[in-house]
Amino acid sequence: MNDDQLLRYSRHILLDEIGIDGQQRLLAAHALIVGAGGLGSPAALYLGSAGVGRLTLVDDDTVDLTNLQRQIAHATDRIGQPKTASVRQAVAALNPEVQIETVQQRADPALLDALVAAADVVLDCCDNFATRQAVNAACVRWRRPLVSGAAIRFDAQLAVFDPRDPASPCYACLFPPDSPPEETRCATMGVLAPLVGVVGSLQAMEALKLLSGAGPAAAGRLLMLDARRTEWSTLRVPRQRGCPVCGGR
Repeated sequence: MNDDQLLRYSRHILLDEIGIDGQQRLLAAHALIVGAGGLGSPAALYLGSAGVGRLTLVDDDTVDLTNLQRQIAHATDRIGQPKTASVRQAVAALNPEVQIETVQQRADPALLDALVAAADVVLDCCDNFATRQAVNAACVRWRRPLVSGAAIRFDAQLAVFDPRDPASPCYACLFPPDSPPEETRCATMGVLAPLVGVVGSLQAMEALKLLSGAGPAAAGRLLMLDARRTEWSTLRVPRQRGCPVCGGR
């Protein structure tokens, strides 16, 4: 690291759990973020400001006025721009050293297979069940840790799935692919603005722990937040031997 980097990342370096070695691991790391909206915005901003050297952003949507209530990486003067380009601009303003690649298309299985293979950690910040399953399948195939988040109305959840750990479940262990839940979207159900910020920030935190080696990630647990009461609850999630995605691992 040069002098400017030592200063920029000094508050990380002061942490015994990260230090210079951990920060250098972050600088050399590559994070894939699927979704550049409410969750992807804070996740990308924190990963970029923390010095993750390379970010790949995937989203096929453009910035809309209704996004600005909660998607904090976007701005009024960028309405109509691709969300990936808007997030890239926001991250670059915080940390111009980060290499940012953007993919403006829907994340299908073929695309994810290529992108996940090149990443060190994957953040699922999307908003639909089919894409979540495709992201999970690619992470299991390439043994890449997955940090998954979701938020709707006043409810949110966070989970880490690490295929490198034989005891860790995958997303399909918790949500079987053949039993899709009823789709709920912010456009019809609404969402409390800071809630996506809480979850996206936690996704960044778990990803930074995984990349730097700062501490154990929250693998094997589903964390659920009821923002009405500001109450967290935790559900232990075992790996399902009959899981169609990871059961034979």
